[in-house]
Amino acid sequence: MGRTQQFDTAEVVRAAREVFWVNGYEASSLPALETATGLKRSSIYHAFGSKHGLFEAVIESYLNEVIRPRLAPLVAAEVEADALENYLTGLRAALLRTGTTAATSGCLLVNAAGAPISQDAAVASVIAAYRAELSAAFANGVAARFPSLANAQADVLTAACTGLVIAAVALVRVTPEAAVGSVDAALALIEERAVQG
Repeated sequence: MGRTQQFDTAEVVRAAREVFWVNGYEASSLPALETATGLKRSSIYHAFGSKHGLFEAVIESYLNEVIRPRLAPLVAAEVEADALENYLTGLRAALLRTGTTAATSGCLLVNAAGAPISQDAAVASVIAAYRAELSAAFANGVAARFPSLANAQADVLTAACTGLVIAAVALVRVTPEAAVGSVDAALALIEERAVQG
């Protein structure tokens, strides 16, 4: 007869998420994960199969609880004209909010993209899909802000904003000023386009 699970899976995943987000996959030891989650190694393996399985659960929770709520206004049935600027302004504020994981550790998935775990096919696929999801959301924002903009120009603005946001969340853990500057550059591009009409 199997053991009855005595813990909340979502809470365990959130606790592990902080460990992976701050330290990265490779530097997140099983003892650190045991301490954060309150579970023994055997329970982690029983619930998630492996450290890798736990990381996959963490990625899913990160997307659903951190990334997608912020992107929600950009993927709504009707996207407001200022949705992209609001996203960027909110990101800027988050990067400046000292003491938070976003401000000290950037983006869990962007960090993973630069680490050995990115060589794992499943993780690489999720990172690529995340970038595509971000770009598609920004494209919606550009279209809502500049409905008459030619497709080629809209694509360039979308790509620029996507790249600048990825740069911002990659840089924030080492140079917050440059990270904020990257977001400001995206906002400036939108403002410049608005002035051009």
